[in-house]
Amino acid sequence: MIIKQYIAGPIEANNYLVADENSKEAVLIDCSERLQQIIDDVKNLGLKVKYILLTHGHFDHVMGVNEMKKELNAEVLINKKDEKQLEMTKTILGTFGLFVDKNPEYDRFIDGNTELKIGDIPIKILETPGHTEGGMCYLIDGNLFSGDTLFKRYVGRTDLPGGNYSKIENSIKNVLYKLDDNTIVYPGHNEKTTIGYEKEYNEIV
Repeated sequence: MIIKQYIAGPIEANNYLVADENSKEAVLIDCSERLQQIIDDVKNLGLKVKYILLTHGHFDHVMGVNEMKKELNAEVLINKKDEKQLEMTKTILGTFGLFVDKNPEYDRFIDGNTELKIGDIPIKILETPGHTEGGMCYLIDGNLFSGDTLFKRYVGRTDLPGGNYSKIENSIKNVLYKLDDNTIVYPGHNEKTTIGYEKEYNEIV
């Protein structure tokens, strides 16, 4: 499997290109800006990006959705519970002096019951509310893409609209910590970690 990380957008969020080497099918997880490097890598590796999977709807993870959707001809998927987060994008960006033509557009809603694959590799969708109501993580072949739910030694903030500390605590303890300790965690910001490491050293243990 191919995993490529890109740090993008005004708050340096992690975007991940994940591909099955056999079928060349891929997904882009989060989409902070139109990034030429992603477009070039897709072309050079001969990939077909099926989906842009959003971990949640905060502006720093979705600003590039409309442009990259066109560039990659990919479906944009998000949890319905974060639809309102997308609808606030232009307004929130304005408070930072940033501008987009329109709010990010999506193709369909997904949740924990949705079945997705790249090639023969299943994408398990884990609903992990707490940072936002519709926060989700994606488990692909032993690799967890955790968005802003779980970071190395800390967790996502819960003081923004839709945030709830008790929910993020439950999502981590009763969903993510149930995964194999060797699961590699690729978060929405900063460096990767593992479930086993976080069970020992995270602020939520």
